[in-house]
Amino acid sequence: MSIQSKGRREAKKKLAERERNRAEANPAAKAKVEPHAELRDQQRTLLAGIVRRDGEWVLGMDGKIAGETTSAARVLALIMQAAEWHENNNTPVRLAYSDALKDAAYAEAAEQGIDFDTYKRNLAGELGSKAKATAGTH
Repeated sequence: MSIQSKGRREAKKKLAERERNRAEANPAAKAKVEPHAELRDQQRTLLAGIVRRDGEWVLGMDGKIAGETTSAARVLALIMQAAEWHENNNTPVRLAYSDALKDAAYAEAAEQGIDFDTYKRNLAGELGSKAKATAGTH
């Protein structure tokens, strides 16, 4: 063993400790997730939710991600359809959503030259025709 090996070992330990401290002081930035909507039943069980993550709207249902999109109107219309479906199947639900989500959805529909209710009806018709086409192929 050389006379300098102990010095090198100590220098490596100090460097490693410095790196650990630097990493703890400046943690990596996590994706910011903003909750914007939730659909709950009477027992307050979360049935569906919408969050915004990295500029995309994320729809979650049954604890899983159902989809991601840049369209606020689409996710709001989808969660409203889910609420309507539950209500029609005798499951009272409560839907709450943020003003930011509502404003973004209404603005997006307005950019298309329609109101949000028309957007919802168009989407329901589009999804209904896709479901019928898929059912006919099986």
